[in-house]
Amino acid sequence: MALFRHLKKLLTDWFLCGMVLATVLAWVFPSFGGSGGVLHLDKVINAGVFLVFFLHGANLSSEQIGRGLRNWRLHAMVQGFTFVVFPLLWLAADHLGAQALPPMLMLGFLYLCALPSTISSSVALTGSARGNVPGAILNASLSSVLGIFITPWLVSLVVGSGQGGIDLGPTLLDLSLMLLAPLLLGQAVRPWLGGFFARHKRYTNILDKSVILLLVYSAFCNSMLSGLWERQSGAVILAAFAGSALLLAVVLLLTTQVTRWLGFDHGDQVAGVFCASKKSLAAGAPMAALIFGQHPALGLILLPIMIYHPMQLVVCSVMAEAYSQRANAAAQAKAAGTATTG
Repeated sequence: MALFRHLKKLLTDWFLCGMVLATVLAWVFPSFGGSGGVLHLDKVINAGVFLVFFLHGANLSSEQIGRGLRNWRLHAMVQGFTFVVFPLLWLAADHLGAQALPPMLMLGFLYLCALPSTISSSVALTGSARGNVPGAILNASLSSVLGIFITPWLVSLVVGSGQGGIDLGPTLLDLSLMLLAPLLLGQAVRPWLGGFFARHKRYTNILDKSVILLLVYSAFCNSMLSGLWERQSGAVILAAFAGSALLLAVVLLLTTQVTRWLGFDHGDQVAGVFCASKKSLAAGAPMAALIFGQHPALGLILLPIMIYHPMQLVVCSVMAEAYSQRANAAAQAKAAGTATTG
């Protein structure tokens, strides 16, 4: 019943429905959203991305981050999974025969594994599971900043840099100007405007997701115009679903075991599992546009993260409910023991 309830919630989520609609519109009207199209989405998206990361910076609480700084084992575990274990899993899959998949889909899985963790869903799920919320905020935020530099570097290790690969220097500069600079600017104005943005955070989230939908639409428009999808079969979509599901299952199993092995309490275990297993579509979509430019296969490169994103929300929502019930049961048992002792 719990799984059915979460699936129903997922199917009525306007953002996820919007992603499906964006891909359909790109199939029907590709010329509108493609590069040089009448909508001029390149300029609109650049302005939107800058504004979104500025608002993220303004909403980022330095007080909450400061409370979690001392928990270095949790930080090392989360960042290690995000930027080391995930890429190693991709490398293992590549050596075990996954290279039989289309090269651009494998590049998409590499990009998924190189992405930073999410902020909003990691923190929200950690809170609902009665986990360490300050620790989740710190790690998700740190991951987003580190990802600006680490994600393109990890991708360049495989595709190369310079001609025929990623021009790493200009790419890092573009990412810093488009993502890091507005984030820092938002933090700078937070003492004066933080309260205002906090009261209107709902609209920030709507803007954030709207920009992602425009990025998805633009990417798939360019892919349609290049004829990419005409050369792909339904097996590619199935492979993307199966690969995303397998990756999520392996990572959740590993993170759960590692947090237990490290002896984390309930709060840190929840934060560790949820932050270390997440991958950010919110950061992934704009970063892909800057890293890969107008690559005709950008739609296929983004496909794994577009599948992984809703999949991680459904599975982790079910896990959050189980974690919460476990914490409530432990609290009740402790209260009963205290009452008996008293």
